[in-house]
Amino acid sequence: MADPVDIVRGSKVTIRFETKRCIHSRHCVLDRPDVFVPNVSGEWIHPDAATPEEIAELAHNCPSGAISYERQDGGANEQAPLVNVVRVRENGPLAFHAPLVVGGTGIGMRATLCRCGASKNKPYCDSSHAAAGFTASGEPPVAESAPISPRNGTLNISPLPNGPLRVAGPLEVVSGTGHTILKTTETYFCRCGASANKPYCDGSHARVGFKS
Repeated sequence: MADPVDIVRGSKVTIRFETKRCIHSRHCVLDRPDVFVPNVSGEWIHPDAATPEEIAELAHNCPSGAISYERQDGGANEQAPLVNVVRVRENGPLAFHAPLVVGGTGIGMRATLCRCGASKNKPYCDSSHAAAGFTASGEPPVAESAPISPRNGTLNISPLPNGPLRVAGPLEVVSGTGHTILKTTETYFCRCGASANKPYCDGSHARVGFKS
């Protein structure tokens, strides 16, 4: 069965909500509870309660990419960023913002990928890190790295069998407080949760018997 996706067409914009991508950051229901109405029976997404620009802002604030949109009013849809970024979330996932290809499939501009090893929706985060008690700094040490050019473009992410995320393409790794800690065109991120060099892989997946 296909993963559940809600597609709701309004008069000026269509909202797409992909349930299994959602990490419940709650920006949508806190910022615009008239657009995303929680805990109701029946229709809960209301595109016409806001302007297309406001819908776009809600989508852009969704770190997981669960919310996306398509404008029917002639306005621009989501544009690729000028700088590809992954933000290291304290005790949580890796939040990517770039034109993303994951496992050979284009998935849009935003995604939160598991780094605790416990998600039931790998490679995506499903918030299992909280129940698993995963701890990992959002402020890894800064590594010496040269500027890269270009700083944007397609980012290819390959979840290696029983191993790390291989990321190929221009990328800046950013800490929770916004410091760039690495500029790279290829790196390997831990997704077993056991690396002593988080967020990067150090081969611990083999030692702990990580399976994915």
